[in-house]
Amino acid sequence: MYRIMIAVDGSDLALDAVRHGIALVRRGGLQATLVLGHVQEEATLMELATRGADMVAAASVEAAQDLMASAVALVDAAGVPYETEIGLGAVAATLVDMVERCGCDLLFIGARGLGGLRGAFLGSVSQSLVHISPVPVTVVKHAEPQELPDDDDDEDDEDDEPAAGE
Repeated sequence: MYRIMIAVDGSDLALDAVRHGIALVRRGGLQATLVLGHVQEEATLMELATRGADMVAAASVEAAQDLMASAVALVDAAGVPYETEIGLGAVAATLVDMVERCGCDLLFIGARGLGGLRGAFLGSVSQSLVHISPVPVTVVKHAEPQELPDDDDDEDDEDDEPAAGE
């Protein structure tokens, strides 16, 4: 049985990746356990000094669970086997560590699909994972809703076309 790590951060992009994993298991017949992985940034020295390590750790776990709640609800509703994992650190490197530690065979991540210079400038986590992951990475692009043309635009087009016989 496959184990698929899905990077989850509470965004719609991450939920796209979760839906993709669910579809493969339910409709594609893939036998797999989904591992919903979330990475929290490590606490700053100021946070540790003012709040204490135990309080910061508890807040990090609570924040991670809140950010994973939508993904957990999706897989629960789908009846797909899953686990959750929470890590602390740099996102890409920590996800790779989680993939290895959990024995995952694949990694799914949602992305806007910026690519090129814009994606490189923004330091895309998905691009980094494609390069450093020890397992195949599936980047699930977010489907932007298509804008429907305004009714006014259609009328303008009709005016531009010559009538039959002109």
